[in-house]
Amino acid sequence: MIVNMGESRKRADLFFDDPADDPRGGGTSLGDERATLCEFLRGQRLTLEVKCGGLTPEELARRSVPPSTLSLLGLVRHMAEVERIWFRQRMAGLDVPRRYQAASPGGGFDDGDFDGAVADPDVVAEAWQAWREECAFTDQFIAAAPNLDIIRSLPGNGQISLREVLVHMVEEYARHNGHADLLRERIDGRIGQ
Repeated sequence: MIVNMGESRKRADLFFDDPADDPRGGGTSLGDERATLCEFLRGQRLTLEVKCGGLTPEELARRSVPPSTLSLLGLVRHMAEVERIWFRQRMAGLDVPRRYQAASPGGGFDDGDFDGAVADPDVVAEAWQAWREECAFTDQFIAAAPNLDIIRSLPGNGQISLREVLVHMVEEYARHNGHADLLRERIDGRIGQ
């Protein structure tokens, strides 16, 4: 359903009528640096889940506007890929393949995370399972790290700390949650939060 853009928004268009129903509340406050970064990451992940909640496979796979391949399902798959690249491959140094992206002939990687986001219940279930597995790995890695100062090498001879990766992950989710806001509003008019 596409909402008439001339309609005014009201509280009922929001995701939670009662702020107590919002799963993002109640986390760590006034914590140390690790707890604070993890709490912001948790909140951003939950925001992505909220934006995708209650939708059919067709709605999750709905593209924004041509020629874009952007969809909510694509964002879930993309964030599973991003978590995997940063934490399994780069931070943990595991030799694991990417989940959705394949190497492109001209260098770099294709957009398999978005291109493969099709309206199929099995694809949707696999995407959520993959995302949850990658988030769990990330959380375990962070919890086991002796501190946020651990350094890993990047392709091209750069280096990065766990601290920088955590800040980047919060930024990555926040940017894509902005996309999710617009995608969800286009689907059923839900806004904000």
